[in-house]
Amino acid sequence: MVQITEAAQGYLRELLSKQDDKGTGIRVFVSQPGTPHAETCIAYCRPGEEQDGDEPVEFSGFRAWFEGRSQKYLEGAIVDYAADRMGGQLTIKAPNARVPQVGADAPLEDRINYILYNEVNPGLAAHGGQVSLVEITEEKIAVLKFGGGCQGCSAVDITLKNGVEKTLMDQLPELVGIRDATDHTNTEHAYYQ
Repeated sequence: MVQITEAAQGYLRELLSKQDDKGTGIRVFVSQPGTPHAETCIAYCRPGEEQDGDEPVEFSGFRAWFEGRSQKYLEGAIVDYAADRMGGQLTIKAPNARVPQVGADAPLEDRINYILYNEVNPGLAAHGGQVSLVEITEEKIAVLKFGGGCQGCSAVDITLKNGVEKTLMDQLPELVGIRDATDHTNTEHAYYQ
């Protein structure tokens, strides 16, 4: 899955040895996987902070937890450390992090993000706008946030109902609804004022 070089393991061991909580490891995950905004992240993982579906892997001197839903996006990833005059730098190369891997069995969040980034946002970009997923409520309502030319735009209700909501609801029947969580009082960059 993820290759952590010897240099990176040494660097991580050193960082983890300075933590107050003994048994602290690392957690590796991809935020917004399969989208152009995907970021591969490494965070401290104190005992009990691992999440359901995380896969533990033992390294010399520490444990790494790999997020379950990120694993397919972490295939072929390499974590390395290069020392330099300024101290050094930990790097993560994850070539599959931004590659859409969304099938019918993918989590709802991944399918929503896939539709937003590949179908909805290219149209909104013509007006300098974009929309992103904030969360999915327990009731299966997708909470969205508009930005750029869509924030504060006088036509955002039409865009939300006739464009975004229709697209998402048609393709994802398990969604109950869509909610806009954008502060539209800021009209500085609005396409239509």
